[in-house]
Amino acid sequence: MEKINIYYKPEVVGYINDLIFKLYENEYFGFLESAIDYKNNLIDFIENNIATFPKKFIPLSNASLGSYYMFYSSNKRTTWYIFFEKENNNFLVTFISNNHSVISKNM
Repeated sequence: MEKINIYYKPEVVGYINDLIFKLYENEYFGFLESAIDYKNNLIDFIENNIATFPKKFIPLSNASLGSYYMFYSSNKRTTWYIFFEKENNNFLVTFISNNHSVISKNM
């Protein structure tokens, strides 16, 4: 398999790092380490699947988020949407949201 490169927009990195603290502060997790594990599982999914997961084209209403998206169900209540651009074996994650956000309601 050819080598793939995955990059993240700075806003995505900031969002993911903030997510750890929001999950912990809002008591979704009792331990900070559990929130970190949750974030790591999301990143691992992206890193291991972005090249092979059946990607979907983004609806026109959300076209500013990227050209493609894939999804990751982290539990029964939460599905994460990973928006990205692809050129050859290079991927740029442009936005991440979950089904609880207004943006993802159009997916």
